[in-house]
Amino acid sequence: MSRTATYHTTVSWKGEHWGHIVMGNGPEMDFSAPPDAQGHPGVLTPEDAFVAAVNTCIMMMFIWATERFKLNLLSYTCRAEGTKLIELDRTEVFTHVRLWPVIQVAAGEEDPAVVEARVRRALQGAQKYSLVANSVKSEIVVEPTIEVK
Repeated sequence: MSRTATYHTTVSWKGEHWGHIVMGNGPEMDFSAPPDAQGHPGVLTPEDAFVAAVNTCIMMMFIWATERFKLNLLSYTCRAEGTKLIELDRTEVFTHVRLWPVIQVAAGEEDPAVVEARVRRALQGAQKYSLVANSVKSEIVVEPTIEVK
């Protein structure tokens, strides 16, 4: 049987091109549009939040998958980049989000090639089960660097 979960945020305008967000899980912060869209530097933007949502969700699902695949994860870092297309009529859309995870796992007594194959399956599972990746229309591209020690 299907279930639902609801998440909340509240935003408020602070004047000019400033906003403040309070997230349902507790954190709150100021945000703005990007500087190239009359916003302010050095703060969260909706574009940053979009790319971060994809990156963080896939990472959390990868952590879940490493546990399921019994991988000995040593480290995970991931740089992500979202590319947006600005049309002539000034409508905008993210065309894709590209992620570059750098993953280190310990092989122990196992064949490193077998461990790397499990890491790749875990990454595929992370992308497949990522709520955020499944909820956006942008292409999600994952280009990993995997180190088996």
